[in-house]
Amino acid sequence: MRIIIDRLVLPIRSLVPAVILLVSLFSACSQSTSLTARPLTVAASVAFTEGPTVAEDGTVYFTDLDNSRIMRLSTDGSLSTFRQPSYRANGLLFDSEWRLLACEGGDGSATLPRVTRTNMTTGAIEVIADSYNGKQLHQPNDLTFDSKGRIYFTDRPGVHIKPEQTGVHAVYRIDTDGSIERILTEPEVMRPNGIVISPDDQTLYVIETEQSEGGPRLIQAYDLSSEGTVSDMRIFHDFYPGRSGDGMTIDSQGNLYVAAGLNQLRGTSETLDTVAGIHIFSPSGELLEHIPVPEDTITNAAFGGPDLRTLYVTAGKTLFSFRTDIVGTRR
Repeated sequence: MRIIIDRLVLPIRSLVPAVILLVSLFSACSQSTSLTARPLTVAASVAFTEGPTVAEDGTVYFTDLDNSRIMRLSTDGSLSTFRQPSYRANGLLFDSEWRLLACEGGDGSATLPRVTRTNMTTGAIEVIADSYNGKQLHQPNDLTFDSKGRIYFTDRPGVHIKPEQTGVHAVYRIDTDGSIERILTEPEVMRPNGIVISPDDQTLYVIETEQSEGGPRLIQAYDLSSEGTVSDMRIFHDFYPGRSGDGMTIDSQGNLYVAAGLNQLRGTSETLDTVAGIHIFSPSGELLEHIPVPEDTITNAAFGGPDLRTLYVTAGKTLFSFRTDIVGTRR
């Protein structure tokens, strides 16, 4: 059975009712071990969604890259703009003190690429990273944190790079005293995107998303030390030749929920071998379940809800959600 879903892109001041779509969830991925049907909900529709995260009161924040804004979806279903311009904010995350962290690509002039932290009570915005060893960041993409409050983020060359600088693909750690350390760089990482840390703080996962022929499209896992350094890289899952993961989150049992794949080709060397959806992997790398998402391009996921068992998924112009069997984390 084919379900065709028509969606209206609404103005930001509109109220977007939640539309329950009972999708016949099947997996065209031969690796999938579960065909469990799940109710997939369209929570909101905008332009190009990314970076979902959920506040303490249940409000969902996510980014709209095309219009350089951060959106918020309240628990009553109303959609509004939290910040515009967002300086091309991509990945978002609430830290352990419920301050909003944002990876921003900058505007190419006065506002340079940076990672910011917003006090949700006062609205004050603090720049916590915009350079390393005297050179500006390039395009911070996604971020996570550990139980000590340290922040880890991916950075890769983008459009707003000073002419005298050479792009560097890297992963950085921001310590609680504000100091910044580069923990991975080329050729250890080629085009890092999504990043997350296991609940026990012992494993760091990084997604590689190189679209060129032969480029890495995989999840790398590293041992993470108590000092925040990494070692013992291994390939956790290889998506090649399909589209790699983009963003991801992790549940309380250490299972990864990875937004990956395509429904249609997009003019790159990526194939349709990876079916668009949420790919759920056990800590050992076994594919436990695949939840198809009927829209391109699927980008990221985050847990929310009062019991942390609602997964919010950004894909194309839509924010989806579905219920999970296992309690999530806020990472």
